[in-house]
Amino acid sequence: MANGYSLLVGFIVVVAISGAAWFFSPKGENQTVWRSSLILTFVACYLMWSITLLAQLYPLIAPRRSDLRLEEDSNAIRFAF
Repeated sequence: MANGYSLLVGFIVVVAISGAAWFFSPKGENQTVWRSSLILTFVACYLMWSITLLAQLYPLIAPRRSDLRLEEDSNAIRFAF
């Protein structure tokens, strides 16, 4: 199960991959474009993943049970599970 350490591990992985992209990008006149494109791609993917993970870990709207229904008896109303 995912927890808060997943964000830290994911961040470390993205930093490592970004560092590798910095050093192993093709040399030439477009080296800056390659570096910028790769690093921005990794950062954008990390942000989308982390926002999705946090939205699942800490939802803003609490889920409600859908298996509750009213059942009427002769004298009382109770909830059935």
